[in-house]
Amino acid sequence: MTSNPITPTISLDQPGSHHGFLRLPYSRDDSAWGSVMIPITVINGGDGPTALLTGGNHGDEYEGPIALQELAATLDPAQVSGRVIILPMMNQPAFAAGRRCSPIDGGNMNRSFPGSPGGTVTQKIAHYIATELVPLADIVLDYHSGGRTLDFLPFAAAHILPDKRQEAACMAAMEAFNAPYSMKMLEIDNRGMFDTEVEEQGKVFVTTELGGAGTSTAKSIAVARKGARNLLIHAGILQGEAEVAESVLLDMPDGRCFTFCETTALLEPLVDLGDAVTEGQPIARLWPSDRSGQPAILAHAQLSGILTARHVPGLVKMGDCIGVVAQVV
Repeated sequence: MTSNPITPTISLDQPGSHHGFLRLPYSRDDSAWGSVMIPITVINGGDGPTALLTGGNHGDEYEGPIALQELAATLDPAQVSGRVIILPMMNQPAFAAGRRCSPIDGGNMNRSFPGSPGGTVTQKIAHYIATELVPLADIVLDYHSGGRTLDFLPFAAAHILPDKRQEAACMAAMEAFNAPYSMKMLEIDNRGMFDTEVEEQGKVFVTTELGGAGTSTAKSIAVARKGARNLLIHAGILQGEAEVAESVLLDMPDGRCFTFCETTALLEPLVDLGDAVTEGQPIARLWPSDRSGQPAILAHAQLSGILTARHVPGLVKMGDCIGVVAQVV
């Protein structure tokens, strides 16, 4: 059986704070014996649970990497009961390029799990995380936002799961994160997702969508920073009082949440994030992008709720997600 070529440059189980890399050999035109170097921090305070905190699963999403870079630089192992493993930019090639997918192999890491030790660069990274890091963890937090093409209301999310005890633990962790919104999340297709891999290993899993539009804001970073600390307190890894504010519980009951584009067009939003919409209400007008004097096509909400996500670039293509509507529970 092929073994994974990735090796850590630091110990994963020694006490104290350790900062290094997951080194993946990658021979290429500009570096015959080169490597992909994925930053990793391990903060080990002794006996207790292990949290795996990840960002940069998609390389154009920034709240997670910023919050995790700060945590890696400041978390004192004397404050930790257990261990915190931090991957601020797990898909480092995509992160370095500011792209959702890897510029090396086109791999979307969040559709590449459980990966392969003999596969592409993205598949090797996914395989190492799935087989070496996730099994160490009791609780996993994977930060996301909308990247360059979507913008979201800031929410933490957990999934409906077959194992109701595991689902309840994930929902409790989501609530502990305490984002302004908390989502019972529906995925369009969960095959190959990090979420699915972690959940199938029986772990407590929380993810987020904290904004997007290819950038971050002071408010969205504050949500990410607070959420990590709250989650570590919830897991018993940090002591102290969690910072708690009101969180609106949202649900994505079925595929009617999504409105997809069926043409190539210039997008005119008719509602903004957080606005209430009703079933059948137009949420955007789609103007021809290659000619004038033609009427717009209306894109409608498929159910009543609030606009939770929207397409960001002003031009849309056939198949693009224009908007997502979730219902307040």
